[in-house]
Amino acid sequence: MLPARGMFGRKLRVCGIQRVCGIHTSWSTVGDGEFFCPGCGGDRNYRRRTGRRRFTFLGVPLLRRGLAGPVVECAACHSRFGPDALDHPTTSRFSAMLRDAVHTVALAVLASGGTSSRSVRETAVHTVRAAGLADCTEDQLTSLIEALAADTGRFVADTTPYGAALAIELHEALEPLAPHLAPAGRESILLQGARIALADGPYTPAEREVLTTVGAALQLGEDDTTRLLETARAPF
Repeated sequence: MLPARGMFGRKLRVCGIQRVCGIHTSWSTVGDGEFFCPGCGGDRNYRRRTGRRRFTFLGVPLLRRGLAGPVVECAACHSRFGPDALDHPTTSRFSAMLRDAVHTVALAVLASGGTSSRSVRETAVHTVRAAGLADCTEDQLTSLIEALAADTGRFVADTTPYGAALAIELHEALEPLAPHLAPAGRESILLQGARIALADGPYTPAEREVLTTVGAALQLGEDDTTRLLETARAPF
């Protein structure tokens, strides 16, 4: 039988070498949980794994070739991703973060402008319910604002009533969410807060200050925030 020659011969020889020699990785599971799988496009269970590479000859592992991973392996599609895949919230977690963000913005705007206006209270309740908190009531919102005003341990003296406490709450609710929202989503949250403030007339200085803080926490530029606050004045 003639030996293999030319391009096809080289392919056969390479394939033969690959069958004889190779690199094998032994994986070990070091943790698990639930994550949003970029491959499946949904919430899935995962295994966090590390590996050891070894050079193999005839299928027998011989020489160590270093470590592999860590990786995040989807339990459904078995695709592997870097650990930063866990930074993306699951669908259920993302929904909860979005609800909390809208709720916090509504509270901040109410607190800065006062709760005496019925139209403002009703607009705030409608906004929070539309975000997913269907059982929200005016009494719940006003009670939370009263509790915030009494929580003197969370803030220092400011130019507006409990202004620093509001800023803390807004940044805690909005900053972790902002990187996972498209620009239109971040703008929508600001516009919802603006329309609560406008329910009883033009912005007060305190309301505008709170909404500016909302824009900053959502990673919106100053010019974009100003533009959106003016846009909210238009009929909707």
